[in-house]
Amino acid sequence: MSGCSRVRFLDTRPLRGNRPFRDLWIGTSVSQLGGQTANVAVLAQVWDLTGSPVGTGAIGLATGLPIVLFGLLGGTLADSVDRRAVVRATTAGQLLAAAGLCAQALADNRNVLLLLALVALGTSCGALGAPARRTFPVRLLPGDQVAAGLALTNISFQAAMLAGPAMAGLIIARWDFPAAYATQAVTMAVSMLAVIRLPAMPPDGAGATRGRRRPERGGWWVVLGRPTLRGSLATDLAATLLAMPVALFPLVNEVRFGGNPQTLGLFLSAVAVGGITAGLLSGTVTRWRRGGVVQLVAAGVWGLALACFGLAGPLWAALGCLAVAGAADTVSVVTRSALVQLETPDAYRGRVSSVEHVIGVAGPELGNFRGGLLASATSAPLALVVGGLSATLAIAAVAATHAPLRAYRTPSAAAEPAVPEAVVPAG
Repeated sequence: MSGCSRVRFLDTRPLRGNRPFRDLWIGTSVSQLGGQTANVAVLAQVWDLTGSPVGTGAIGLATGLPIVLFGLLGGTLADSVDRRAVVRATTAGQLLAAAGLCAQALADNRNVLLLLALVALGTSCGALGAPARRTFPVRLLPGDQVAAGLALTNISFQAAMLAGPAMAGLIIARWDFPAAYATQAVTMAVSMLAVIRLPAMPPDGAGATRGRRRPERGGWWVVLGRPTLRGSLATDLAATLLAMPVALFPLVNEVRFGGNPQTLGLFLSAVAVGGITAGLLSGTVTRWRRGGVVQLVAAGVWGLALACFGLAGPLWAALGCLAVAGAADTVSVVTRSALVQLETPDAYRGRVSSVEHVIGVAGPELGNFRGGLLASATSAPLALVVGGLSATLAIAAVAATHAPLRAYRTPSAAAEPAVPEAVVPAG
């Protein structure tokens, strides 16, 4: 009985029995908290400098473009050299950018372009190292603990999303912008130390391919050639592109709840609370071996919960729907991330991780844009209902056409997937 009850809660095996992963998790968790603090500071400082929504909107441009451009380049880099070295160098770049942000705040900089350039520098370094960093859990953990490790990483991200903005508000109110940026710099130094302590992680096959030309077809070709990968990423794209709700929150709040800013904050908090709750109970999910089915079901629940949010009248019902959506999103993200890493041959993990990274960034942004267009032509509730139901139907179509995804089982040990014939380098 006691064993069954343990399974229901967070699976902490990766932290208890694996020092390198524990170091990585601590460094990543701390840096995420510092990153959220800096994000609030950048938003507040840009508004202070420009007083314009165009100015604050430019922050998205300064972060979105580097993520797409350098994320794909980082995938190729991660499959060519030692991945620890890539993350070490890019983390140093992020630390330098954080120090630059602190210095410009101390100098009372009034040039918004300089501020955005430093934001773009930090984002570029992070995006360049993200594909390599995504491969760390599968290299450090046994196959049956990868999903648990990713669940731990996800819950620390959700906690940073909740605590970071509140901490930033306190820091900025008492010590102003330099202290917020200094907080990020300190947390990046902790992350740097954690990466330095990791073992070297060259991609498998690096020695065998030295001196010979790498295959031209990389991450996208591997994804398209494997039904499990193709179906998993298509599921994520359908869920975010068709049902992303964040852009509609202000309009829903205005129409149904009088535009109270506290209510708007509750919408975002409800999603995070649902995500954290699912993370704390993720021991049940991470031990299930039917990862493909779990992702499909969780993504479908996400779509249905957001459709119900569009119909919800009382505030408690709306918040409940968002909490369910946040929990479903966490389960879907954890299972998808584990499946992608476990199903990808190590020689291609960097490039496939870059594809996953770009889809994970572009899908929500395009989904918010789609939702805004549909709401402007109809209404926010209708856009939410149509988007949620459309996402659920699209996910059902993916499930129906991708039998290998439905049948996928997480390996019980860290067995390495075979390199698909379509991408084997020519002799």
